[in-house]
Amino acid sequence: MASDNIITVKFFARLREELETASLDVEAQPGLTAGGLLRTLAGKGGQWAQLDSAQPVMIAVNQVMTKPEKELQPGDEVAFFPPVTGG
Repeated sequence: MASDNIITVKFFARLREELETASLDVEAQPGLTAGGLLRTLAGKGGQWAQLDSAQPVMIAVNQVMTKPEKELQPGDEVAFFPPVTGG
């Protein structure tokens, strides 16, 4: 598979533990947004459904915090993680 049309998705904190994966590769598609990717992954069901639940998921693209409307490009790295709470 050619890697020039791939988006790398990384999961952190409890998401990584609950989904039992640290990262995966998805094929880039025209018009795909970070929020759209999140909904697509949530559509896999099971533990993945939590990605589109009432619990917020924070999104970073290429290590910069972003909004769900951010359009993704081939080669991007998308990170999903739960909000960080302070103590």
